[in-house]
Amino acid sequence: MSQTASLSASVVELAEALIACPSVTPATGMVFDCLEGQLAPLGFEITRFLAGEAPDGPVENLFAVRRGPAGSRHFSFAGHLDVVPPGEGWTSGAFLPERRGELLYGRGAVDMKGSIAAMVAAVAQIPADAGTISFIITGDEEGPARFGTLALIDLMREKGEIPDLCLVGEPTSVNRLGDMMKVGRRGSVNIWLEVEGVQGHVAYPHLADNPITRLVAMLAELDAIVLDEGTDWFQASNLEVTDLTVGNPATNVIPAKASARISIRFNDLHTGEGLASRVTEIARAHGGSARAVISGEAFLTQPGPFSAMLSEAIEAETGTTPELSTSGGTSDARFLKDLSPVIEFGLCNATMHKRDEAVAIADLETLVRIYTRVTRAALARI
Repeated sequence: MSQTASLSASVVELAEALIACPSVTPATGMVFDCLEGQLAPLGFEITRFLAGEAPDGPVENLFAVRRGPAGSRHFSFAGHLDVVPPGEGWTSGAFLPERRGELLYGRGAVDMKGSIAAMVAAVAQIPADAGTISFIITGDEEGPARFGTLALIDLMREKGEIPDLCLVGEPTSVNRLGDMMKVGRRGSVNIWLEVEGVQGHVAYPHLADNPITRLVAMLAELDAIVLDEGTDWFQASNLEVTDLTVGNPATNVIPAKASARISIRFNDLHTGEGLASRVTEIARAHGGSARAVISGEAFLTQPGPFSAMLSEAIEAETGTTPELSTSGGTSDARFLKDLSPVIEFGLCNATMHKRDEAVAIADLETLVRIYTRVTRAALARI
């Protein structure tokens, strides 16, 4: 068997083993056993723990580290073993990995068990004395993310295991492997709006106070806001109405309450708190209230040595120059950016969260080589 064929078999087998472990958010148990079994023989010290309580927990997390010589650089891989529910209609079992032609099928093949398998296969080729390598792996990226990566960051700070650089294996490629990496993300805030009125008969409106009228006026004012026109690195911020609820089954009753929800994705011209305050003021002006939940702040890992290092590795293996982007939704990079400079790069995202999720086996092979190159480069930089 050639070296290339051997590498292909090993990374595919690693991915198949992970996919075969059902791990719908929040993931615990078997899938972490599997990853531990892959990393321990490579010399990694494994720490696993549960965090949080119902309804959003418990969540299992894994931190693995293989320490290099004293004073050596520390490079981290980060990702998640949890997956979204598979749903119905799969050609084969969602957790029964199957190779068909040039593709490997199974929930998590792209997002992101395939990338984690590539990370494991890559570090297997890096000698232990090259430097410190760690894995930051959660079971709750696809869920509320309250007890996942945040708890891992706390653990790493307690241990003093702070990486110099961190690479998240999210599926960032769009049309072909290597065409995009993420150097930042917009922030996210969801805001629940409520207007209290006075219930009454529709024939006697003077005896009631219709909250729907005031809520509609509030939403119209919010919808008319132009938050910004975008920046050099970020698209324009946007505010969207995502729910509107009255719950009034009667045709002849003015309801007592009306509520709505908005979601704002914002760039680095704003903060979650600032936007929440602005919306709260508008809500109060219409006699309503607002409750905000900030999922993450906008951030940018300024393009420089890290992005150049990753770009060089991608170009060497694919011939493609990646776009440096901040598009898309949120990821755990929004937390990890407080620990070290962070960039996201991984497989093609065309089938993520879809039935019959699949990864090209050739892309898995290539991703191993890219991750190997960037790990060597990151550990060698002074």
